[in-house]
Amino acid sequence: MSSPGSQVRHRGVQKDKKQANGKVDNSYDALDEIAEKSKDVVKSEWDYKLALAVIVVFDEVHFGKFASYYLQRTYFFDVHPPFGKLLFALMGWFVGYDGHFLFDNIGDSYIDNKVPYVAFRAMPALMGSLTVPTIFLIMWESGYSLPACITAAGLVLFDNAHIGQTRLILLDATLVFFMSVSVLSYVRFYKFRHEPFGRKWWKWLLLTGVSMSCVISTKYVGAFTFFTIGCAVLIDLWDLLDVNRKGGALALPDFGKHFAARVVGFILVPFFFYLFWFQVHFAILTRSGPGDDFMTPEFQETLSDNLMAAKALDIQYYDSIAIRHKETKVFLHSHPDRYPLRYDDGRISSQGQQVTGYPYNDTNNHWQILPVGKDAQTAEGKVVKNGAVVQLRHLVTDTMLLSHDVASPYYPTNQEFTTVTLDLAAGERYNDTLFEIRVEQGKASTPFKSVSSHFKLIHYPTRVAMWTHTTPLPEWAYKQAEINGNKNVQQSSNVWFVDEIPSIAADSPRLVREEKKPKVQPFLKKYLELQRAMFYHNNALTSSHPYASLPYQWPFLLRGVSFWTENDTRQQIYFLGNPVGYWIASSLLAVFAGIIGADQLSLRRGVDALDRRTRSRLYNSTGFFFLCWAAHYLPFYLMGRQLFLHHYLPAHLASAMVTGALIEFIFNVEPTIDDDPTVTAKKDDLKQKVPEKARRAFQTAKERFEGQSLLATWGATGAILAAALWGWYFFLPLTYGRPGLSVAEVNARKWLGYDLHFAK
Repeated sequence: MSSPGSQVRHRGVQKDKKQANGKVDNSYDALDEIAEKSKDVVKSEWDYKLALAVIVVFDEVHFGKFASYYLQRTYFFDVHPPFGKLLFALMGWFVGYDGHFLFDNIGDSYIDNKVPYVAFRAMPALMGSLTVPTIFLIMWESGYSLPACITAAGLVLFDNAHIGQTRLILLDATLVFFMSVSVLSYVRFYKFRHEPFGRKWWKWLLLTGVSMSCVISTKYVGAFTFFTIGCAVLIDLWDLLDVNRKGGALALPDFGKHFAARVVGFILVPFFFYLFWFQVHFAILTRSGPGDDFMTPEFQETLSDNLMAAKALDIQYYDSIAIRHKETKVFLHSHPDRYPLRYDDGRISSQGQQVTGYPYNDTNNHWQILPVGKDAQTAEGKVVKNGAVVQLRHLVTDTMLLSHDVASPYYPTNQEFTTVTLDLAAGERYNDTLFEIRVEQGKASTPFKSVSSHFKLIHYPTRVAMWTHTTPLPEWAYKQAEINGNKNVQQSSNVWFVDEIPSIAADSPRLVREEKKPKVQPFLKKYLELQRAMFYHNNALTSSHPYASLPYQWPFLLRGVSFWTENDTRQQIYFLGNPVGYWIASSLLAVFAGIIGADQLSLRRGVDALDRRTRSRLYNSTGFFFLCWAAHYLPFYLMGRQLFLHHYLPAHLASAMVTGALIEFIFNVEPTIDDDPTVTAKKDDLKQKVPEKARRAFQTAKERFEGQSLLATWGATGAILAAALWGWYFFLPLTYGRPGLSVAEVNARKWLGYDLHFAK
């Protein structure tokens, strides 16, 4: 099979680039020829594979872009950890891609821009393909029968949502795969609990830790996998403390060894692997890029070609400066217009001169920084330092910036900012015109610089910080931003910077700069700064999205996401799970909860309906899968950020395993009776003949069901998979985007009012 991307083997090549011998390098001619040939390939060979949508689809605009930035070594910012994005960059590097395409817009052509998109999409496709046998192995290693294993794996195999996520440049395939590997590794580790500290015991312990690290290094929802396995580990440790345990009581030093080994394998190893990916992230991204603005000036100085470090100048007293808000990017601005006497809510203003935030460069943004105190007369030409107390003179209106105990237009608890005449500023209102410059993370002697010094302007008498927000003022302020005094000085949105120093002459020697080399910052300092920024911006993702959904909609598949449409052919990719499979799995989750509740109620009434081994398996094994589902699903109810159907995929994986386990439980009702004298005698006889290590060995499904008929289980598995297969096939055109559907065919698939395109 061929694809345009798979043939690219040229790193860093530019079109018509001259080589050392003076000849023109026509490497792109070959790519043009491949691109033309691929148009025919897409129509035939790749119809139901990875190359159908030869344009940027949905969130490929983000994760494809990040891969390109890695290959260009250009610093970027994202709310997700780096591991999954590094895998995409690695795939691009394997095929010789140079990162020239930045995935700027949904709908941009991969063919026209010569992007190896099939190679990129092959990586999540591989992860998705491996997830299905991993689910089978989890069930098999847990001792479930073959039909139970096939049921669980089949529900994942024939799920349209898993297929849709694994065909595009998205992170969820990596997340789901390593989540399943983590569970498999822990099951294998648990099977060696009677042979502690052996080679295989250590192998699966460490593999579990590494796999969990890969999960959380892809997305932070991987913490739910840590919680799932952490609960199982705590229960296991609690059992080891029991002096009446089957294997005999453990001495406290031996228990300490078990505890320490699990701390190393499940906490320390994952943490250091997690840190390792950030080290790789920093080592690759050494050039200044679009992520600079999210980081502090100190961090930005570690990047080469950083404009902030290159443009930074020491600010001197009597300089004219333009002050800009870090988040909203508005300038501190003033004009002769006054605040109205009375606001809409009836509150009274000072009727002082308006001080606002203005988004454009203007002479009304220019403020002169003036010294105060006994050294004011000799301060000219001296550099302003962090912690300095200054006055700010508005040059156009020749007035002084002031804040006082009058409520701001929008915030009754915040102070109004205005200006007063120079006479008042030098007399009775002098104290109200004093402001302290507090540079973020700056020492007392740190020079106050343009561009690079992020600072808070603190009103000296009242200790409020100058602040602005995104809600514009009414027409009387020309819809400009409100400036007020925020009593919450620690709020991160109080930060400003000096955008320029317009008073410096063009030929001033202050503009002569030496080329600066990137500074070195300790890894942990960079890591902690990035972590804070990632958590802050992740929690800030609260804006609405037309295809966002709520957690209660996911198990019942009430809503999907439109990924791609093609008007001419009426084709569309609509991200949606297999409704039949989802409803079966969700129903059996409720059945499991009902079985547990009924069993507990019957035990309270003295009715023991289950034998010991069946109950243990139901609570410990199936219960573990149910815990895995709950841990990967219920926390989303506490989140205030944007949520989509793909957030349910790890939980759906667990629900498929619960379904397989319950099919075996429900259709194999021939339990071994605990108190059967014949069985007890056989067990005692077996104990005498079989070595202790063999007696402790894990019992396979074949041994458990020897002599029992699995016909009913196979029948249930066949019925479930047949229904799931039909649902998968029926919604296949929406998953693969082919063929285009007629109006009637689209409407036939709007089972729960799905917002599909081309329904009219």
